[in-house]
Amino acid sequence: MESAATPHKSELRKTPLNALHRRLGAKMVNFGGWDMPVEYPSSGGLIAEHKTVRSSVGVFDVSHMGDIRIRGGGKPGGALAAVQHISMNDASKLAIGQAHYSAMLYPQGTFVDDVIVHRLGEDDYLLVINAGTREKDINWVRENTKSFDCVVEDLSDAYTQLAIQGPRAIDVMKKLTDASLDGIKNYWFTHGTVCGLKNTLIARTGYTGEDGFEIYVPCDVPTSEKVWNQMMQAGREFAIIPCGLGSRNTLRLESKMALYGHEISDKINVWEAGLDRYCKMEKGDFVGRAALERAKGAGSRRTLVGIEMIDRGIARDEYCCCNEAGEPIGVVTSGSPSPTLGKNIALAYVPLSFSAVGAILYVEIRGQKCKAQVVATPFYKRPKKASASEATKTA
Repeated sequence: MESAATPHKSELRKTPLNALHRRLGAKMVNFGGWDMPVEYPSSGGLIAEHKTVRSSVGVFDVSHMGDIRIRGGGKPGGALAAVQHISMNDASKLAIGQAHYSAMLYPQGTFVDDVIVHRLGEDDYLLVINAGTREKDINWVRENTKSFDCVVEDLSDAYTQLAIQGPRAIDVMKKLTDASLDGIKNYWFTHGTVCGLKNTLIARTGYTGEDGFEIYVPCDVPTSEKVWNQMMQAGREFAIIPCGLGSRNTLRLESKMALYGHEISDKINVWEAGLDRYCKMEKGDFVGRAALERAKGAGSRRTLVGIEMIDRGIARDEYCCCNEAGEPIGVVTSGSPSPTLGKNIALAYVPLSFSAVGAILYVEIRGQKCKAQVVATPFYKRPKKASASEATKTA
């Protein structure tokens, strides 16, 4: 979901935790117009951060993400009607306290952005959007909800958003909140006191493929730093470490989670991206639906696949995929060594004739044709927790 699209701005924006990241010695980069930590050398860097999230727990500052609240106006149902119009999933199925993955589409069925939609109340929704597309998204939402009886609020700068991710994330959070977390399923949320802050939104969401939580706290620097420091203190027994956007990217890649500007964009439609399970055509009309109907009838010429390098070499973003004769057939959207698997992996758009698991293709790396094969995705799935009865059997 995270966007790497970088607007042309002379001055980088900073989260409330920027000074703290610098005190921790983080390596900072321009990410979508924001000055963000890519890794923390003092914690061991990207690979150590990645492996810690897979095995224990890490914490990310994701305050650069945007937040749009859409609530009802005068008549009941105005906000729901607006959300249904601008997003492809079916928000009418959400219970209060539930969230889902969705996307906002252009009339041609391509992506404005992907979003997480939270149902806060009876006719009250929170959309979490990407950092690099904030202004574009907010303007698009305002423009496309004008005819609905709803109120649109940009809350992007109101919160510091922290992502606590990994199998021990729940153990850390239990030390910091009075909320009952065991009953919160994946993509559900609650409100509770966190680090002494009442009515804090606690969502069981994330962008790593692991269990975890995202919390939203007031954005002033003293409060933000206090919560961060208490989080790190509570997680010491679980060897918690700060994590940057570098490991967040490798974690999401292993889990085949889309990145705006890479797997999804204004040039890629829902069917090509393989996100049809989140697109509820049967719910009724929404922006982009008619174009998707036509595209479905015409059939896709390309599709997103996972590839694993057979030859040495890393298939980086935008590298060309080719056939055995060296003719271009597709493009890599995201690629990296996988710290979990110890292999070089990538996502790529290729013709349907090259999409079957086991299909051989080549990636052009520094002028050399390097062999790769299509593999099943996601590359990594987190292990399912054993039930109490299963644990007893194996004890």
